[in-house]
Amino acid sequence: MLDLLLAEGGGTATTLSSRLTVTRQAVAKHLGVLDRVGLVRSTPAGRERRYHVDDRQLARAVAQLTAVGSAWDARLRRIRRLAETIQKTRNP
Repeated sequence: MLDLLLAEGGGTATTLSSRLTVTRQAVAKHLGVLDRVGLVRSTPAGRERRYHVDDRQLARAVAQLTAVGSAWDARLRRIRRLAETIQKTRNP
């Protein structure tokens, strides 16, 4: 959904649902959640609302997820080293 909003410069629940395999109501609910967390902003557009990605908030979310991913990568590397050490002590 974010990809479509970015590619098309915005959209409504109706226009987005025509491009996705979910109902308009499902798209509207997802957009509502994205709006509440600040990833998209909405403006009235007739009987609907038009949504646009908030680039600054998206950049913050990407940075945060990147940091979390890096932390998990480091943890997994430590676990792998421990597992390799254990394996070496069992099979000298």
